[in-house]
Amino acid sequence: MDFEERVTSSTEIYKGAIINVEKQSVELPNGQLAFREIVHHSGAVAILALTRDNKIILEKQWRAPAETTTIEIPAGKVDQRDSNFHHAVIRELNEEIRYVPQKVRALYGFYTSVGFSDEYMRLYLATDLEPVKNQLPRDKGEFLEIFEKTLDEAIQMIANGEIRDAKTIMAIQYWQLMQK
Repeated sequence: MDFEERVTSSTEIYKGAIINVEKQSVELPNGQLAFREIVHHSGAVAILALTRDNKIILEKQWRAPAETTTIEIPAGKVDQRDSNFHHAVIRELNEEIRYVPQKVRALYGFYTSVGFSDEYMRLYLATDLEPVKNQLPRDKGEFLEIFEKTLDEAIQMIANGEIRDAKTIMAIQYWQLMQK
């Protein structure tokens, strides 16, 4: 069966600094018509940053969409300051946790919420971290608490519901598999 939908028209609903929203009219494979609301995003990186003593670096911050404080790995969108995803990794680590990695390895990419957004995130492993010499400014309004956890502590934080962020759970599970 051919699953592809054919866009018959589209309207820009919103154009913002982080996202754009589009409403599409589409023809379904069976010929019927439907509507799609799509959030467009420039793409993002997420980083499993491990210290020399094999601890994960995590961030605590307020997230307005979830209306709660979350615990996450360092992450951010790829934007005009970045020449590519790798550059965004280096910049985000500087801005958020004040480290520069000596080793960066791309792990895999994924769509963050394929039902309504085209945001594509790439997960990286960053190791051999050194303190930055020149700190980049954090994003305006970004307030972070940075801390480190062992693998066992991070797994327990998922189990008890302290960590509920998907990219962070995926990164910790990858780290867990690395140990085997």
